[in-house]
Amino acid sequence: MQDWEKDIREAKESYWENPDRKSFDEVEGKQRLGKQEIREASERLERFAPLIMRLFPETSENNGLIESPLLCINETKEALGENMPKGDLYLKCDSHLAIAGSVKARGGIYEVLKHTEDLALDAGIITISDDYGKLADYRDFFSGYKIQVGSTGNLRMSIGIMSAALGYHAIVHMSKDAKEWKKELLRSNGVEVIEYETDYCKAVQEGRKASDADNRSYFVDDEHSENLFLGYAVAGERLQRQLKETQIAVDENHPLFVYIPCGVGGAPGGITFGLKQIWGDNVHCFFVEPTQAPCMYIALASKKGDRISVEDFGLSGRTQADGLAVQRASSLVTEMMKLLVSGIFTVEDAELFDYMRILYRHDKIVIEPSSCAAFAGYKGMPQKPLAAEYLKRYTANGQQPTHIIWATGGSMMPKSVVQEYLNTHIEK
Repeated sequence: MQDWEKDIREAKESYWENPDRKSFDEVEGKQRLGKQEIREASERLERFAPLIMRLFPETSENNGLIESPLLCINETKEALGENMPKGDLYLKCDSHLAIAGSVKARGGIYEVLKHTEDLALDAGIITISDDYGKLADYRDFFSGYKIQVGSTGNLRMSIGIMSAALGYHAIVHMSKDAKEWKKELLRSNGVEVIEYETDYCKAVQEGRKASDADNRSYFVDDEHSENLFLGYAVAGERLQRQLKETQIAVDENHPLFVYIPCGVGGAPGGITFGLKQIWGDNVHCFFVEPTQAPCMYIALASKKGDRISVEDFGLSGRTQADGLAVQRASSLVTEMMKLLVSGIFTVEDAELFDYMRILYRHDKIVIEPSSCAAFAGYKGMPQKPLAAEYLKRYTANGQQPTHIIWATGGSMMPKSVVQEYLNTHIEK
């Protein structure tokens, strides 16, 4: 048995370094997607900005672009303990993205808009050069169509809220153990919620089957969707603008380390892909997964992709990080990431609430437990021997690194849920 397999089976916090990672020059232009597709996705989001402002006036301050702040959290860094990685620590607050309050507002909303554009162009409602704001007046047209998704995490929020706002019959398929407040929020936005006694994979399977049986239904496939992936990938150029505005360099002497929570893989994979298009080998991306649901870890480490499940290792797939409670990784993302991602960490549930409290106490920012998984990657860099060696390779010769924790959700949590989480202590 390989060492990583033992750690996984015993649900220990661990680190796997990707032995197949290539230089970006070796990978660029050889994958199924690239800079052109990301550029097209970015332009599409700009076309939809007038519609976004009409439907969600709170986005007007960003001219209809759904974007999140980048905040320095060095007080939290100090509170995490001694011997943290050299360089400033930032929080990319996709936890506070407008409309859906999570990173899924990137990919999920983009996919709904892409489908909306396809329908509207086919029906002759708009042309590419039109003001897309007028689509807000076509709710009756869109009400004749369904958009469905299977999700346990925040994807359901972005798909459900945006679809319902446009007039679609929005249907979300989810497992019974999904957070109750998220179900209630969806229903209050006019979304139909269908629950299953089984896990995330079953919800996706049933949702796909129901949608395939209806020729006026569109299924957002969290496991295989290139549109979702591209929506997330636009984050690269958005972050590039923010770093320039704050005068943070990213080059060989100023490497960028990014830590992202990972479930099925779409969001972290898309973000990593987008960042790599901008900075190539000068950005280092690490995923973080719960010890009971490390589906991307085993998919890449075993080289079996979506043909292997966490259950094959005796793990439950259940975790307090509900958005990361996934048994089997996306085949699309494992294929796209096998040569790009630097490594993967795992984290125990108890740590999630500790990180949540530290961030709230020292930088007054609230993110949900799933988001907090990323801190385990940052803190683990100097603590896990292989990760410490990796860090040393890129920082030992006077380089000045920057570190970014990618917060993936949390701003829509009710205050009572926030307080419950802050008071949650799990025995380690």
